[in-house]
Amino acid sequence: MTAKIELIGVKKRFGSKVVLDGIDLAIEKGSSLVVIGGSGTGKSVMIKCVLGIITPDEGTILVDGVDVTRLKGAARDPVMRKFGMLFQGAALFDSLPVWENVAFGLIQGRGMKRTQAREVAIQKLAKVGLSEDVAFLSPSELSGGMQKRVGLARAIAADPEIIFFDEPTTGLDPIMADIINDLIISTVRDVGATALSITHDMVSSRKISDRIAMLYNGRIIWQGPTKDIDHSGNEYVDQFIHGRAVGPIKMAVKA
Repeated sequence: MTAKIELIGVKKRFGSKVVLDGIDLAIEKGSSLVVIGGSGTGKSVMIKCVLGIITPDEGTILVDGVDVTRLKGAARDPVMRKFGMLFQGAALFDSLPVWENVAFGLIQGRGMKRTQAREVAIQKLAKVGLSEDVAFLSPSELSGGMQKRVGLARAIAADPEIIFFDEPTTGLDPIMADIINDLIISTVRDVGATALSITHDMVSSRKISDRIAMLYNGRIIWQGPTKDIDHSGNEYVDQFIHGRAVGPIKMAVKA
């Protein structure tokens, strides 16, 4: 079966800094994969390579079996329509009301009429537990958890085939984080999407994924079913998932 997304030998460096050093990763259709790893390990760069924001130095990226590694401009548009994304920090436009934030891609990217787009936005807000009156508020009037919900509604506005989640629970208290995790699970299921998440939150990782991969030093050092993460046999994975200061992963700390 053709993977929904596949990265083969993907490399990227910035100057002398090697960020991705040969990533091999496949995400099956309808699955939910979480990539874990510390800050600065290249998780966001990997996603930007898939989205075409960054072009890899080497390697191949396939979406539905089609090589999209170096597609540019209008040639990339059909691929981009397959994606939705929940950004870290929600990344809402302060100058637009909530409904227009949710509908932004429908109006600007797909030319949908504003009245129709507003109806779709209100429907999607309802799916993430927000009432219609919220649609007409400004993002600045919302709590952090509500902003995340709006970001999630925007991510699913066009019923994407693939959804990326960038640190979906960062900055949220444990209860709100768990609510967002539940919403991610239910919305991905409802849309029937393939999900790729990047995070260092192990509670979230365990809950929203069916597979986990760990990125370290530019490579995937372990991947497997979520249920196997506690028995990975990999000392780097074991240190990371238990948050131990002592182990093979050394953090750069200035005295």
